[in-house]
Amino acid sequence: MKWNVKDIELFMSEKEYVDTALIPLVSVQFDTHMKRAAEQGEFIQLLSMHLERQFKGRMVLLPSFAYVQEPEEELDLLMKWKQNAKAGGFTNVFFLTADKRWNTLVEESMASLFYVPSIPLEHLEEKYKHAAMEDQLKTLIPKMIKNWG
Repeated sequence: MKWNVKDIELFMSEKEYVDTALIPLVSVQFDTHMKRAAEQGEFIQLLSMHLERQFKGRMVLLPSFAYVQEPEEELDLLMKWKQNAKAGGFTNVFFLTADKRWNTLVEESMASLFYVPSIPLEHLEEKYKHAAMEDQLKTLIPKMIKNWG
């Protein structure tokens, strides 16, 4: 389910079956790393949409958590997102990122953070982009299922 009126209405009526929120983490940078941040953001957005499609009826893809500071400076705010999502009825809150800086923060409170190195998509034809996403899902889905356990 996506963050739109139609899907959220369905979520509200089927809340007992939809237990997972997915929050993409997207870095926004205005320096020499701007292109890399955009590449990672594009990759994570596309991968998130593929995950949502795979788990439709169990997962809601929330709006991206966009950040401009270092991840450790954003961690408190991200934990508030997680707390609010749990208070809103989600048993599981998963975060998805292509920014390896989050890896240093992975601890018990962030066990549901999944880092996937981005693949440059800018020169790929649409069909190859989707094939690349399917390949990524083959390794990501078992990790997510393990976290549901």
